[in-house]
Amino acid sequence: MSGRFVRTGAVLGCGALLLAGCATMPDSGDMQAVDQSPRAEADAQVRVYGVPPQDGAQPTEIVSGFLDATTSDEVDFSTAVQYLASSARKTWQPFSATKVLQQRPKAEPVGQANREDPNGYTITLSGSQVATVDSNHAYTPEERAYQQTIHLTKEDGQWRIDRLPNGLVLGQSDFQRIYRSVNKYYFADYKSEAQSAKAGHNVLVADPVYLRQRIDPVTASVTALLEGPTNWLNQVTASAFPTGTVLRSSGLSLDDSNALRVKLSKRAAAAGPGQCRRMAAQLFFTVQDITRASKISEVELQDEGGNRLCVLPQDRANSEFAPRKHVGRPAQEYFIDADQKVVSMPDTTTEPRPVPGPFGSGKTPLSSIAISRGEDTAAGVSADGRSLYVAPLEYGTERGPELLHSTAKNGFSAPSWDGLGDLWIADRSDKGSRLLRLREGKGTPDVVTVPGLGDRRIKAIKVASDGIRIAVLVEDKGRTTLQLGRVERGGTAQHPVLSVEELRPIAPQLEDVVAASWAGGSRLVVVGRQSGGVQQMQYMETDGSASSAQTLPGVNGVKAVTASEDETRPLVADGAEGIVRLPQDANWKTVAKEGTAPVYPG
Repeated sequence: MSGRFVRTGAVLGCGALLLAGCATMPDSGDMQAVDQSPRAEADAQVRVYGVPPQDGAQPTEIVSGFLDATTSDEVDFSTAVQYLASSARKTWQPFSATKVLQQRPKAEPVGQANREDPNGYTITLSGSQVATVDSNHAYTPEERAYQQTIHLTKEDGQWRIDRLPNGLVLGQSDFQRIYRSVNKYYFADYKSEAQSAKAGHNVLVADPVYLRQRIDPVTASVTALLEGPTNWLNQVTASAFPTGTVLRSSGLSLDDSNALRVKLSKRAAAAGPGQCRRMAAQLFFTVQDITRASKISEVELQDEGGNRLCVLPQDRANSEFAPRKHVGRPAQEYFIDADQKVVSMPDTTTEPRPVPGPFGSGKTPLSSIAISRGEDTAAGVSADGRSLYVAPLEYGTERGPELLHSTAKNGFSAPSWDGLGDLWIADRSDKGSRLLRLREGKGTPDVVTVPGLGDRRIKAIKVASDGIRIAVLVEDKGRTTLQLGRVERGGTAQHPVLSVEELRPIAPQLEDVVAASWAGGSRLVVVGRQSGGVQQMQYMETDGSASSAQTLPGVNGVKAVTASEDETRPLVADGAEGIVRLPQDANWKTVAKEGTAPVYPG
């Protein structure tokens, strides 16, 4: 049998993940949409299996066949293992890490057999690496040159691989076909502020990982959930599952009533009813993420003997634990109109109207605004960027004095509310910046340290509803990049010590990011440009990988963009045509020819 693969038809339960590629862009022109990589329909309907090694195959053929076999849809890489010598079969660990290259690795011989090693042969694998997926399934952008060696020896007269790096090395197209981004869910851990009334104990945080999408995806997602949070989120999230809990079910799937029944090891049986429901909530939203076409009716947890531990129906999962619970349910967007009035824009009308309260009067010129997630309070930065005001969205109320004053040359960034009712803002200077948090939008601000910032300047911030993650536009030597940090809370409830740790790039291919906004539990919408390119708008995942979400139509001259973490809400942007809105399955529509600073609550 010849050819790289054996392909057989199969109906897949999950669509293939498409990652946006990086194309060469012209030096000028209008904003362009970022298209997803095209994929033939046939490729989405096949399973891929490797071809075993043939007698007399030469070393380069063995390595090529092995690389092909590692891209197969086999659970245990049983065909790939046939290319290994007996010693390597015992030591090779395919799941230790996955290196993702732009193209399939290039294999070149280093040298043939020599006097010291008459039966040896070495081949170098090389290419341009773009990312790594670690043993916890976490994706990390990592642009660097890749080079590793594979050594072969003769075993029973046939060439076989006896030394090779652990893990897999895949071209980007194979990675896109094999893997899918899935959100695991863990509870936010507010540590010193955990007892705050608004913090609660049921705030779920999305933790994206990449799993093989055609190998028992539901079981794989549950197994990954039980392994615990990825390293980046481990410090600020917690799992309700007792340490050491393992899965006792296999081949998990929804039954005829769309219920999920999961057997767990005896450690889980010791959990009380409340903890059991929290465990079920993590399972509910994790599995729902991978079975989006089918809505889960309930999750039932069972002990090893199949006895029921607890049941979480869909309505209670959504009312008590839904990740978007702290997002609020905004029925409108907001912006500053040509008369310096803060206006709201309900879906039921195309005519913006002034908000109640002092910011709707137009008497306070503002450069930026933020609306609390309860839509009862607004924060605004003055037109000169030096004053922060906070006022209720109520008729008959006055603006009051400035809450904070900036002496920095660049003034304040736009403010941002988290879902706990706290207000965040950056006081920007040419050399570094101060990040501030005002509890409930009032009082003396807490200074939030950002150890990875250095002398770089914060240009803009956007806090996630969970208050655990913060997106930061960082300016350094004329280049603005999008970074994601996690918020750690130390100290005491009375004297908290806050810091933003481990800033990491979200859109590394963009060197000039104009705007970004949260657009889901683990997704942001980003506006920026590559080196020498035109402006782009695209979705990015919080791990730095391109999103599988729909391609966005282009819009010219975007200066700001806003999205809701409720993914059903339209995008809103400040572009060359004014304030424009993008409803689902539609094109951009102008809602106001003049205006600035569009925002959703948050």
